[in-house]
Amino acid sequence: MGLRPNVPAEAPTMIFGTPTKVVSEAGSTVEYMGTNRVPDFQRLFQTSDGIPIHLKRGLSDRLLYRTTMALTLGGAVYCLVALYIAANPPKK
Repeated sequence: MGLRPNVPAEAPTMIFGTPTKVVSEAGSTVEYMGTNRVPDFQRLFQTSDGIPIHLKRGLSDRLLYRTTMALTLGGAVYCLVALYIAANPPKK
């Protein structure tokens, strides 16, 4: 038989295409996309109020930041303790 191109006659069905809509099918409004919040976020993040960018959205950002810092410091301390234990094995 040899090598010959195996090109299907028709396009395969889309696997992930079922929940989406083409712009021409959707009409004037698309109900599942929601509103465009990018201008609101741009306005929020571009204000110069002295707050760092990673804390601008309030309490949730502060909790995430502090949790991340606590886990980072805890992991660093744990690594140092594990290194100390590995370097000084118990005497027999």
